[in-house]
Amino acid sequence: MSALVTNPAPDFTAPAVLPDNSIGEFKLADQKGRYTLLLFYPLDFSPVCPAEIMAFNARVAEFAERGCDIIGISIDSQFTHQAWRNASTDQGGVGQLDFTLVADLTKSIARSYEVLLNDAVALRSQFLIDPDGNVRHALINDLPFTRSVDEALRVIDAVRGVAEPETCATD
Repeated sequence: MSALVTNPAPDFTAPAVLPDNSIGEFKLADQKGRYTLLLFYPLDFSPVCPAEIMAFNARVAEFAERGCDIIGISIDSQFTHQAWRNASTDQGGVGQLDFTLVADLTKSIARSYEVLLNDAVALRSQFLIDPDGNVRHALINDLPFTRSVDEALRVIDAVRGVAEPETCATD
C-alpha cells in the first residue's frame, strides 16, 4: 500500500453506473485535472456498506466544492450496482447516488491498488489522487471498519493546502 503513495495511480477503465443511473464506462485517465477519491468497499447489499456509502453521498457537494470526485469501487457488476442504487434503504439499497460506482468483476483494480483480500473482496479503503494522477493519500481498513467523511475532507484540504496554498485559509 505505501508504495502507491507519491506514485502514479494505477490506471483502469471499467464498466460503471454513472450518477444519472445509466450504465457506461469509467476511465480513471479522464479524471486528470481533478482530485479523485477512490472508495473501495467489499460488496453491495452488505450490512455496513450502505450506511457508509450514503454518508459520503450526503456530502458529495462538499467534495465537489474542493474539485474532488468520489468514485466507489467493488467487485460487484454494474448491474448489481444499479440494482443496489434502485433498491430502497429498507431493502439494503442505497438509493440514488450522486457519484459513480465502478464494477471490478475481474478484481484487477483492487489487485492493482493492493487491497484485494483473499482473492475475494476489496478491503474498505480509499485513495486520494491529485489532478496530475498521483496517489497522495491512502487508507486501508479491515472489512468491519468504516471510514470518516470528515477525515476524507480534511485530507483533501491538507493536500490542496500544500499544492494550492491560496485555497488554505489562514488564522
